[in-house]
Amino acid sequence: MDKLKALETFVAVAARGSLSAAARAEGVAPAVVGRRLDALEEHLGIKLLVRSTRRISLTHEGAAFLEDSQRLLADLAQAEASVSAGGVQARGHLRITAPAGFGRRHVAPLVPRFHDIHPEVSLSLNLSDRVIDLAGEGYDCAVRVGDLPDSSLVSIRLADNRRLCVATPAYLQRHGVPQHPQDLAQFDCLTLSSEASQARGWAFRLEDGSITHLRPGGPLDCSDGQVLHEWCLAGFGIAWRSTWEVEADITAGRLVTVLDAFAAPPNGIFAVFPQRKHLPLRVRLWIDYLKEQYSRADFWSRG
Repeated sequence: MDKLKALETFVAVAARGSLSAAARAEGVAPAVVGRRLDALEEHLGIKLLVRSTRRISLTHEGAAFLEDSQRLLADLAQAEASVSAGGVQARGHLRITAPAGFGRRHVAPLVPRFHDIHPEVSLSLNLSDRVIDLAGEGYDCAVRVGDLPDSSLVSIRLADNRRLCVATPAYLQRHGVPQHPQDLAQFDCLTLSSEASQARGWAFRLEDGSITHLRPGGPLDCSDGQVLHEWCLAGFGIAWRSTWEVEADITAGRLVTVLDAFAAPPNGIFAVFPQRKHLPLRVRLWIDYLKEQYSRADFWSRG
């Protein structure tokens, strides 16, 4: 079995949703694609895909293996580009997108610096909380925070992100400190309004290891997370915010965390891009630049 070809076939089938679509893209018969998948599943000893006459779906193991396979293929493409690029200078136009709040704070400041390093690369940055169709709208790369439901994109994890309960020291001095997530019912909680996308509420890991979601209330809510952050800094209550947003405030002592023992597991900050056989050098260098910046010990605490 050609393991590399088998991995490429598996990723292609998962992205396109059928053996026939993946076969057409490669110019081979569907039976060839089917044999590769059979050989891969036999080699691994697990079922990766549930195949029927109408549709294909990933098993639980298949979904986990898909993420690893995408990462391996992306790393291989980057390794090949590093060797073949040699002394070639990156050039061309790079279209990137990021969520509005995160992008203003942690992507936009990096764009001019990247251009200084690679002056032959011009960049367009789109900041939007809408989930953009990268391939359909012509974007090279997106930064996304949280879960990644779209398996047709290749993802590279750039950093971890946690959600924490925070408040000002003055607020906690006046109102006390919650000891358990259920205690939040007795506090002023600054929450996203119903029009926002935080559908399940605030997540906590309980003593037995299970994850629970609560919808605490309070006299103030807003559809904009930046406004909640500002209200929290002004001492109006407890907010549940991402570390990328409040780490600098925590370091400076403007905010303190509460309920740390119940903090939910981290999610991720990812670079995602459409599947391509050869990743353009400018895209690879942009992703490497983000990884290098986000891995710096002081990056998130600088504000």
